[in-house]
Order: sequence, then C-alpha cells, then structure tokens
Amino acid sequence: MMSASKLQESGEVRLGHSLNKKEEEFVARRKYTVLQCLQKFNIHCSQDKVPNIALLGSGGGQRAMVALLECLVQIDKAGLLDCILYLSGVSGSTWCMASLYKEPNWSTKLECVKDNIIKRLGGPGVSWDDKSAKLKKYYTKDLFSLTDLWAVLFVTSYVKEIDEQTLTDLQDQHSEDPYPIYAVIDKQCKRREEGDPWFEISPHEAGYSLTGAFVDTRDFGSQFENGLKKKKQDEMDMLYLQAMCSSALADGEATWKWIKAISVPEIKSVFDKMDHGKDHTGENASKTTQESVGEDECFQELLNPVNADPSALEQSSKTKLTDFFGGQRQFSQTADKHKKTARCITQRIWGRNYNFLHNMTDESVPAALLQKETRDLIDAGLLINSPYMSMLRKERNIDLFIALDFSDGDPFTTVREAAKTCKKLNIPFPEVNIPSDEGKKPKDFYVFKGQNVPTVIHMPLFNVVNCGDKPGDWRKKYGILKGPYTDEMITEVMGVAGKNISNNIEKLLEQIRAVAEAK
Repeated sequence: MMSASKLQESGEVRLGHSLNKKEEEFVARRKYTVLQCLQKFNIHCSQDKVPNIALLGSGGGQRAMVALLECLVQIDKAGLLDCILYLSGVSGSTWCMASLYKEPNWSTKLECVKDNIIKRLGGPGVSWDDKSAKLKKYYTKDLFSLTDLWAVLFVTSYVKEIDEQTLTDLQDQHSEDPYPIYAVIDKQCKRREEGDPWFEISPHEAGYSLTGAFVDTRDFGSQFENGLKKKKQDEMDMLYLQAMCSSALADGEATWKWIKAISVPEIKSVFDKMDHGKDHTGENASKTTQESVGEDECFQELLNPVNADPSALEQSSKTKLTDFFGGQRQFSQTADKHKKTARCITQRIWGRNYNFLHNMTDESVPAALLQKETRDLIDAGLLINSPYMSMLRKERNIDLFIALDFSDGDPFTTVREAAKTCKKLNIPFPEVNIPSDEGKKPKDFYVFKGQNVPTVIHMPLFNVVNCGDKPGDWRKKYGILKGPYTDEMITEVMGVAGKNISNNIEKLLEQIRAVAEAK
C-alpha cells in the first residue's frame, strides 16, 4: 500500500483504514499537550495511555456557530481545551470551525479570536459587488451546483465574509490546536441506502470514513479515472466548504422554498452586476422597467412549479430564459451562467464534485461508489446532525465524545440516531436511554457509557437548567433560518451556551478522569 506522502505526490487514491500519516503525526504531538493538560488536574497516565477526546459540534445554523464558539471559550477558561484531541463538526458548527482555523494556533489566543469573530458578525457583511465577483468565479468551475449559489447568497449573509483560503493553505498553522474534521454525506448513498454515506474532510485527506477510501485534500474535486488523477481542479475554498457542510436544503422540497424566497430578488441582483457591472437597483441601472418586469416574470415562472416533472421543468426553464434573452443565439452566447442555474434548480443539483473512485476495480469499495463520474456531497445533518460516524473510525479510537447539540426539534434525535446506526453497523457505542419526561424538557448534561464502548457526553443547548421551563420556545426563537442574528441575539445564545459549560466543569472533569483511569 502506497504511503500517504507518495500518494500526495502521485495524485492517487488511497484505499485502507489506517489514518493518514500526517494525521497520525499531528495526533502524536497533540497527545503530549493533552498529557500536560491532564497532569494539571492531577490526572496521571503515560503518553501511550492518554485518552482520545473528541469535541463534536452539531448543526444548527448561526445558532450552532456562535454557541460552539462560546462553549470553546468556556472550556478554555476552565483550562480543559488542551485536553481535546479532535474538533469535528457538521453544518453550522463548521462555520465556527472555519472562522477559528483561519487564525494560526487560535486556541492560544481564543478570547481575542472570539472578539474578532463577533465584531465581524455584527458588521456590514459582504457587498453585492464582492458577491457577484465571487459567483462569477464559481461559474467557471467544471461542476457548478446550487451549493455555489448557497455559498454566495446564504452563507456569506451569516458569516459576513468570503474566505478564499483552502484547508491545505492552513494545514501547517495549527500545531497548538485540536485536529479538525469536517463532515458531510454522500447524497446518492443516503437516498438509496447503499454504499457509505459518511464523508470526511481534514486538512490532509478527504474521503469515505467507513469504507476507507481517501484522496489528498488538495486533489479532492479533481477528475479521476481508475484511481489516477486525470484532470486537476482547483482545491475548494473555505467558503465553498462551509456551504457544502451547511446545505440543509439539499435533499427535499425545502430547496424550492429557499430558491423561491431568495433567488428572485437576490440572484437577479448578482446576475445584473456580473452582466453590467452595476446593481439593477442603482440609479445607473442599464435595464428598462419593462425589461426588469420581464426578468421578474421569467424567474418567477422558472421557480413556481414545485412539483413539476424535472425534465419538463428543465425544458420549460430553458425556453423561458431563451425567450427572455432574445433568442437562442444570444442566450447561448451571453447566458451560460443562467443555463447552469436553470439546470441546477430543475435537477436539484447540490454539492456536485468529481468522484475520485470512478471506474476503480476494488472489492473493498462498495460498487455504488465506483460507477458515476460525479458524486453529490451535502449537509451531514440531513442524516445524523453530528459527526459521530466519521469520528467513530476504529483507527481514531475515541474514548470520550463531548457532543454539543444545537439541533432543532427533539434534543435527543442525534444521539439516538447515532446509537441506532452503530448498532446496525456493529460499531461500539453505548446504549442511549432517556427518561420519557425529559424529551421536551431536557437537562443540560447526560452521560452514556458501557463496557468496551466510548463514553458519550450529550449536552443540549436549550434545556431546563439555563432556559427555565420552556426550552422549546428558545429553539423557535433562534430557528436555523431566522436570518442573521442581531448583536443582542448573538449575546443571548452565547450566554446560554456558556452556562452549559461553566455549570458542568466538574462533571466534565469527572468523565475525563474516568476514561483516563479506565485506559
């Protein structure tokens, strides 16, 4: 089997369940930091018996982003942040992770990093000029999808920046931080319930967690054939990664609700800037009122038929856009981006990337992953709203999960689904038993453990301890699609999240001590 360093040079696929060599080296160094941290709390063990602790952030939009940030701040204040070996997230938690990891060794100056993030979130955000310029770049990609639109129109509205760095740009800047893992799922595997849906992206490798099929992160998105790189593509930037991780509408009719709500006014505005260099709402707009009305009608007609047959809808969309742009020739010459958009909308294409396993022949890889030239990667929260499955790889040998749950709805769905999936796949995981009267009124701290399984700490964001008798009201108030939070809302969510940690430091220490002694 080829080494990870040689794979990086050759652009080949790595099949095998071992960790990437670079991750192994990082983890070995990080364990020394964990050991020193444990010793400060009189928890003694040898370096080869240091417990592997993973902090998991669930999805939950901006609520998850700011809540995870404050949880980390409080863990740091308690002196426990250096106990964390891995930091992994899905959906909104990855927005926080991306903001943290753009700052070298962020965990050594977290209070300052936090202040800068909060200042940015309260700022004016990304201009339409910058959004238009960014979308124009995305349109030049081989594979454009609604994830690119989601990145520019949705994610930037919440994170208030366009982050064009890549994971490999940052991979050597975090020797003092936990190792980051971003988790998504394969849409086709989810829908057909075949193959391996669990997909992870780290600074060094990207691939199918449970199958054991990986490619160097800088080559993820490039075109492969039979395990060899065929055509190099640019590495995805951090804005796209955040959009792919948080594409919560990528699997179902909710896509149409977002498209209809945001696309008509905002996509038109961005397109106008790309076409004419001006905002169509500005005083120097180049379109007549009649043309603007016609464009409104064109987009609205395109987006209205939610339940239409996709093939018929695509043809209808092309016809309407062709008519609007003045005939087939002009449409073909000037509106390639509009055709791409119409195709993505009608076929509901999200997160499309080249499949690095295409046409490989290996019995260790499910046949479902080998056939198509492309795969669609989407928000892991659409299956399990926490990155348990990628972090449960046997090779990572996690002893303790600290799972921060910022989900909508039932605060125990995530951990229950993880337990159910692990049972089905024969992956060690503790039994999850919740008192029936706590389903809608959860406490702030739960521990699930057993013999020869990792310990799982589950901490719902909104609970009876920090929200009083109606935590459900808080979940509604801070819904995922409520729009960018005001300064007051950010402060309130962070206050609740911070209490969850500060109120439970002794309980966290107790469980850390227990897994260290058991190991």
